[in-house]
Amino acid sequence: MLRDDINNALKEAMKAKDERKIATLRLVNSTFKNADIEARASGKTLSDADLLPVLQKMIKQRQESKELYEKGGRPELAQQEGEEIAIISAYLPKQMSESEMVAAIEAAIAETGAAAMKDMGKVVGMLKAKFAGQMDFGKASAMVKGKLGG
Repeated sequence: MLRDDINNALKEAMKAKDERKIATLRLVNSTFKNADIEARASGKTLSDADLLPVLQKMIKQRQESKELYEKGGRPELAQQEGEEIAIISAYLPKQMSESEMVAAIEAAIAETGAAAMKDMGKVVGMLKAKFAGQMDFGKASAMVKGKLGG
């Protein structure tokens, strides 16, 4: 489904001659193919849920590049990275707000019965299972750590 959406968007971008979108979507397809090859080596096929972290990683890379370009005084390259982030982000599920993350973390802590830092892995694991692609797990880990007194 995700691959079909991206391929259809690529066809439309080609018709509209939107060079930035064409290049970005081709890069996404290429990254998916590389992930497929890696997964095939271990004998599994990738579902849409398996591809969401790939998209998140691509966005994170672009955010880091954008920051470096801004610090280096290259606004045109920073803008290019920003445009790519927007294109890739369109294929991720809606991200949770701060308050939704807090509620989900509190529910996961209650559900797992976590009481100390040693239980952090259980809580984060449950969050990753339930909210893959919807939550920034870097922020979530810090929040869980704060709630568990770490």
